[in-house]
Formats: sequence, structure tokens, C-alpha cells
Amino acid sequence: MKIPQSVRELLPKAPLAHLTTLNSDGGPQVTVVWVGIENEEFVIGHMAAHKKVMTFDATRESRCHCLAIRQMRKGLREYVVIYGTARVTEGGAVDLLQRLARIYLGTECCLSTAGNAEHSGYITRITPSHFAGVGPWNTQGAE
Repeated sequence: MKIPQSVRELLPKAPLAHLTTLNSDGGPQVTVVWVGIENEEFVIGHMAAHKKVMTFDATRESRCHCLAIRQMRKGLREYVVIYGTARVTEGGAVDLLQRLARIYLGTECCLSTAGNAEHSGYITRITPSHFAGVGPWNTQGAE
């Protein structure tokens, strides 16, 4: 599915995203993350195999229950909820997080890679299946 231009424009303006997955016991696991776009996937970098990475373990369901991103604009709240499937790839997190740091922390930001030379982390890649929320990306009304 193609990511709408309105969602692409929202990402650099949004504060943070909330990634929701399911734990092995079926309960929710919610994490605040930085998110970017590569091709037609949402990407999230992780420097270690934290719980959010493990919920996408290849032996379990890869469904991403939702990625929610909210923006404040002229007193109105707009948000997009992204539903889709996810997979985790090893490597590349240092470069991705450096790129996202410029968006989330400012253009002059430079993350230290000290201590990360031996491990390049993980990237969660989310392929969207549909979009919801309040904004131009939702053609079916607010959820």
C-alpha cells in the first residue's frame, strides 16, 4: 500500500509515535518511538533487542497492532493510526537513528555512536495495510 503524501508530511511535524504490539500473553505492549519512512514502509530503530523488538520475533505473529502519530496544528488535533505487518531486520539502526535524531532533536544533533561499534542494532519495518484517525489520510471517518 502506498503511504499517502499527507502522512509523509505529518512525520517531520509530529512529536512522537506510539507503537502498540502484543506480548506473548496477549496483553498490549506500548512504546514511544521515533519513526521514519523508507520506500513504502515505516521504520523504527532499536539499539538492543528490547521487548518491542522481541514482540516481532519470527516465531510469533508479525502483525503490528498499530502505530499512532499525533500532531498539534492550530489548536486542532490530527492523528494517524497505521495498521499493518512488521518484521525486524538486523543492522542499520545507528544510521537510521542518526537521521531521525535530526528530525526529533534538531538539525545540528549528532548522536554518539560510542559503544555501538560492535552492534548496529535492529530496524522494525512496518508495511501498512490501512490508515485511520483524524486527518486527510482517513477516508472512512474518525476511529
